[in-house]
Amino acid sequence: MGHSIITHVYFFYSNSTLMKYVCILMVFAVLSGCINNAQTESSPSTFSYEANWESLHQYEIPEWFNDAKLGIFIHWGPYAVPAYRSEWYPRLMYMDTATFSAQLKLGAEGPNKVYTHHKANWGDQKQFGYKDFIPMFKAEKFDAQEWIKIFKEAGARYVVPVAEHHDGFAMYASQHTRWNAIGMGPQRDILGELFEAGRAEGLKMGASTHFAFNWAYYNKKPHFDTSDPEYNDLYSKKGPAVDEPVSEAFKELWWNRTTDIIDQYQPDLIWFDFFWDQPAFEPYHPKLAAYYYNKGLEWGKEVVLQDKNFHHEYFPEGTFVHDLERGKMAGIKKYPWQTDTSIGKNSWGYVTDWISKDANSLIDDLIDIVSKNGCMLLNVGPKADGTIPKDQQKILQEIGSWLKMNGEAIYDTRCYKVFGEGPTEVSEGYMSERKKDKAFSEKDIRFTTKGNTLYAFILKAPSSGEVLITSLKKGEESLQSIEMLGSGASLSWSQEEDGLHVILPQELPGKHAWALAMRMD
Repeated sequence: MGHSIITHVYFFYSNSTLMKYVCILMVFAVLSGCINNAQTESSPSTFSYEANWESLHQYEIPEWFNDAKLGIFIHWGPYAVPAYRSEWYPRLMYMDTATFSAQLKLGAEGPNKVYTHHKANWGDQKQFGYKDFIPMFKAEKFDAQEWIKIFKEAGARYVVPVAEHHDGFAMYASQHTRWNAIGMGPQRDILGELFEAGRAEGLKMGASTHFAFNWAYYNKKPHFDTSDPEYNDLYSKKGPAVDEPVSEAFKELWWNRTTDIIDQYQPDLIWFDFFWDQPAFEPYHPKLAAYYYNKGLEWGKEVVLQDKNFHHEYFPEGTFVHDLERGKMAGIKKYPWQTDTSIGKNSWGYVTDWISKDANSLIDDLIDIVSKNGCMLLNVGPKADGTIPKDQQKILQEIGSWLKMNGEAIYDTRCYKVFGEGPTEVSEGYMSERKKDKAFSEKDIRFTTKGNTLYAFILKAPSSGEVLITSLKKGEESLQSIEMLGSGASLSWSQEEDGLHVILPQELPGKHAWALAMRMD
């Protein structure tokens, strides 16, 4: 193109002084435009986050997360080998009766059952420690594609494997510890295989890190192998004192391991467990958030940072996604949030006496959470061989079948002006599952919206065959039509002074909550 312009300039220069100047101006204009366009196309965005809350307040929680509603959590590691009591086996196996009573204040229960179980079944903790379970963790039947297929059929939109738990064993190709799944145990990059399989199916992939608590996780006594310096890169370099401050060397190790996960796997989401919210790690909160969010800009995708955040002052609202372990909210929250809970009532990691929740209660919880601007991260606990137990698969299949029928009222929805109605109160906060709220009644309704459609979930089938929704009295909303998702039956309905009356089909589709789709004017 440049040669053509110069040729024309020479022609006009030889015939007209006026045209000479016109053409020279044209040349400069064209060349200047080319240079400016080249700079625009090649220059990356200059925006970046700084490690302070003023800058981080510019972060916006991605719409993809608020649209997703359901994710799968995976607690899997060497603790699946003993498969006893819970995934906290590595900590509890080193707690003799005195330590157990003092630290957990559970002396009334008598001797620590995990401690005595280990001695009886595996031997003395000095001779057979947690490290000795790692070679037994072979994951010989693990198939990442099979797992992802199960999760996708369950209706999950994102998956969050545990990258490293408190035990210090990395389920990925860590560059900062020899205790990782590439060099030991499975001798496979578990996290990498799941990321590859999940992304091939269009799922968002995240990772959780629980490593901060590794500092204080293991009890150190001379009669345990945890006090052997040869293994302090697994059991941490902390001494025997319970309240020993977190060392700068450990915090640096935590930083290196965490950024290693971010850099290697480019997770769409990263989830942090407790202890990271302790004062010792406070300077790392804005530093890590800025690092991760800037990486998202570099990768050209929107990322999500989640934290249980017991101490709310450490992470201001809107700069992250607040997570509640085994807990819910009592009302609608301004920012999207998340519940993480397990299919297992008594554990996150697989145990031989695992007790599963029923699908109906989990579906009701999902609806309640979504109606309040939240998402559910639902945990599975695979066996040490890499198989997901059939009872857990059955629960996931039931949830998936329900979502195939009712997902329109869950995915991509937003809150209504009220989350719902009914007499059943929902306990709010961390571990509020323990309060064992009453089951939802016939009068409990939950709402979601999408476009010009309002959805109302009936959480328990009314014995009368009719539902009354008091929030939709005559004059509240102008409704044009009502249908029940999954049912082809015509519905009789009317808006009265006391609310919306809907006569339900004689045969309800499915056996869990039912969604009314109400098209509004």
